[in-house]
Amino acid sequence: MATRRPTVPHNPLEQRPADGDGEVVLERVPLKVGPPKMYQVVMLNDDFTPMEFVVLVLQEFFNKDRDTATQIMLKIHLDGRGVCGVFTRDVASTKVDRVREAAQQAGHPLQCISEPVE
Repeated sequence: MATRRPTVPHNPLEQRPADGDGEVVLERVPLKVGPPKMYQVVMLNDDFTPMEFVVLVLQEFFNKDRDTATQIMLKIHLDGRGVCGVFTRDVASTKVDRVREAAQQAGHPLQCISEPVE
């Protein structure tokens, strides 16, 4: 009964030449994985969301103390935007969703986005 040689994937195993018995030797090649791409969560200023609500959101969702949250809120108010934190893509996306949901439930038009860190 004839059997076919199994196909060997190119990664992560590398095929070396056959040894003396005609057998194929497979060698593991370590994959180089870099750190994940980071994203910053940015809150955008609007003329309707109360400053105190922004401070509370920063404290609750970004674990900022009151003084730091106030400084970020003032930066958002004066510059039109402020970075709340830097996270991996999934965590940043979750934070953005939670902030938007909290703002919507409170009846505020607060906007929050995530963007890649360069």
